[in-house]
Formats: sequence, C-alpha cells, structure tokens
Amino acid sequence: MPAGLQIITRQGHPDFLDLPWGQPLELWGGTTDRLISVRRGLSRHVVRMVSYDGRVYALKETEQRLAEREYRVLRQLEDSRLPAVKAVGVVTGRRNRDGQDLKSVLVTRFLDFALPYQHLFRTTATSLLRDRLLDAAVVLLSRLHLEGIYWGDISLANVLFRRDAGALMAYLVDAETAECRPSLSDEMREHDLALGVENIAGGLYDAISEGLLEADADPIEITDELLDRYRWLWAELTREDDIAAHERWRIRERIERLNAMGFDVEELSVVQSSDGSRLRIRPVVLEEGHAHLRLRRLTGLEVQENQARTLLNAVDAYGLALEREAGHVLPESVKAYRWLSERYEPVIAAIPDRYRDRLDDAQLIYEFIEHRFERSKAAGRQVENDEAMVTFVDEVLERLPRERTLIDHDGGNDPGDVLLGAPELGAHEAPTPTAGEA
Repeated sequence: MPAGLQIITRQGHPDFLDLPWGQPLELWGGTTDRLISVRRGLSRHVVRMVSYDGRVYALKETEQRLAEREYRVLRQLEDSRLPAVKAVGVVTGRRNRDGQDLKSVLVTRFLDFALPYQHLFRTTATSLLRDRLLDAAVVLLSRLHLEGIYWGDISLANVLFRRDAGALMAYLVDAETAECRPSLSDEMREHDLALGVENIAGGLYDAISEGLLEADADPIEITDELLDRYRWLWAELTREDDIAAHERWRIRERIERLNAMGFDVEELSVVQSSDGSRLRIRPVVLEEGHAHLRLRRLTGLEVQENQARTLLNAVDAYGLALEREAGHVLPESVKAYRWLSERYEPVIAAIPDRYRDRLDDAQLIYEFIEHRFERSKAAGRQVENDEAMVTFVDEVLERLPRERTLIDHDGGNDPGDVLLGAPELGAHEAPTPTAGEA
C-alpha cells in the first residue's frame, strides 16, 4: 500500500488493496486481472470496472472534493431510497512512482442487470422505447424533485435502465452535479428540466447519427413529450384539489389514482371552507413503490414496482386457492409465506444455474408467469409449473442474453463502446395475469 494512500469503503465490500492505485486508471490495462470491460454509456471521466467474486464495481477518476461530495450525495440518495447506484468508497492520496499526485477515485457498486440507453436503442422498437423510456425518466425525475434533489446534469448517459415486468426503471448513475435540498422551487425544477431537455435532445441526435434510432425520429418532439408527461405527473403528485364537501369520495379516488401510479400517500391535508361547503385537499406523497413495499412487508423480497404488482397478483391468486382448500379465510402473512415457500422458491430452484445470469430472479419469475399464462391459454387448460418449466427453458431462457453484466468482448479502446445483443423489450410484454399463480 503506497504511503499516503487512503481507501474508505463501506462494510460488506472488498478493501480494493490489490488494485494498482499508483497508476492512472487509463493505464490499468494488463496490470490486474480484476479489470473487466462492461458495456456501458459514455463518461466524461476515466471509468474502469473491476470484479470481485461476481460483484462488479465502477471506479471513476476525478478530483478529491468532487469524489467525496458525490459519495455523500449518493449516500443521501440511498438513505432516501431513491433509485441510484450505491456509493461504496473513496480512494484518495494516490501517487505514482515518481511521487506525483494522481486523481482520487469514487467507487460505486455497478447495477446488476442494468442497461445503458444505447443497448435499448439497438434492441427495442422506437414506438415501444418512447413510452417505456420516457415513463421511466419522468418517474425518476419526479421522485428526485419531490425529495428536493436538483440533478443539474440530466442526460441519457447518466441513467441506467433495468427491466421491470415489461417496463423499464431508471437509475441515476452520476451525481457529480446533484444538490440535496429540503425542497426545490419551481424555478429550480424548470432549470433542471431545461438542462435535461438540451442534453437528452443532444443524445438523441447522436443516436440518430450512429444509426441507433430511425432517421425520421424527432428529438425535439420526444423531449417535448417528456416535458408534457413530467408536468402531468408532477401536477398529479402535488396539486391541491378543491371539491364540494359532499364529494368526499373524490379524496379516495385521488389517493387510489396515486397508488395506481406506484406512489404512497403519507398524510392528507384537508381544509374546510368557512361555510363548510368546500374542501381543499393536498396529499403528501411519500415515495414511489406502493406495490413493492407491500410485497417486501409480506415476503421480504426486494423487487421493482411492476414486478411487485405481478408477484402480488400471484400471491393473492394462490391465497384464494389456499382459502378454498381450507374452507376459511387465512391471514395475509400465512398466504404470502406459503406462496413464497411453495411456489416462488421451487420455480427459482428449478431454473438451471446456467440461465441465472440472464435476468434477475423477480424478472425470471415474471417471464415464467407470462409464459405459463400463454401456454395455458393456448392449451385451453391450466398448465402447471412443472410442465411449463420444460417449455420455458427451451422457448424463453435459451433466447435470453446474459444481462447480469454486459461484458464487452470486442476489445475496443473504450470499454462499453459496442453494445450488442439483447431481447426485444416488447417480446417480454403480455397482459399481466390476474387469476394465475406462480
């Protein structure tokens, strides 16, 4: 360990002492067998990926104050349960053999099964991509702004996407310019959006020039649509409703609409007019994740929102079958435990190990439920799990790429500059079954 070197890492992660910290990251090629090339987006900094026991970490070389600041911001985003990469550590005091100072390094945990936008552009029809990508970006921006986070550098390159039961979920991966405040003024939100629109439009123009998007795609139209969707969602999350006192049912309707979009309501402010004829209501939105919070409470599973909705449908359907068999109502916790032990875990255990790096467990279960649903519909009868697993392996798993970490095997100068191979996003989409159980 070179004199003066300081490595601060969180518990549960490697100490990274075996890496060649006395060299700039750009010279690490061939100096350590930890180095891997992961297909990712472009970065203004030198970034290298290293692997420890199957876990991939991103190392970003930058100035010490920026590395330490971004580490703190990412920790705060994690504490607020916002979708962002997890900060792992900061490396400072680096020097080369001649005693010259080297830049500091921010260490983050690379997201398993995360996809850069270029990968999606190559593999997904524009019509599908616009809806899924725009919705994911809008929800991410809304969640950040609700929590008082000013990003300052919204761009496609600073986001990674994960599959979420036919949809996408966006994760912030670069917080260098982000600021955490108690709240954001409308002016700050609009400034953040204006910067983002300019960056995203530029990224879309680049994607067209590189052949990743159809030549007739209109970046201005796409970014205008993003703004429209953001403003609609923001209004739905934050506006005050003025209703007649006898229309109290509209309060529940507003809450249910927010729940359907995945946001919980922490409290409700209700103000009655002086004559008692009108009510003014404003919900205080807690966070996105109504379904995944319920699933976590019932089963302990940590999944994304749309995945959680599918799995909750499976829990509820299996619970109904158990109650019919028992002849009486069962506690929700009992139904969830039996579904987890009798349906979820056996399906995961039945998937051959060689396919476990294709998608995460929750997405695999989602794909299995969709496959069994389609097989049952085609057969005109309920296809059971054992039978469905055989065709699931042959017809679905064999076609899926390995998405746990997209490794670049092309040996380019820039890790991640070639993005190839992934399932069509639309190929995974089917109506979510409401009566079948996993």
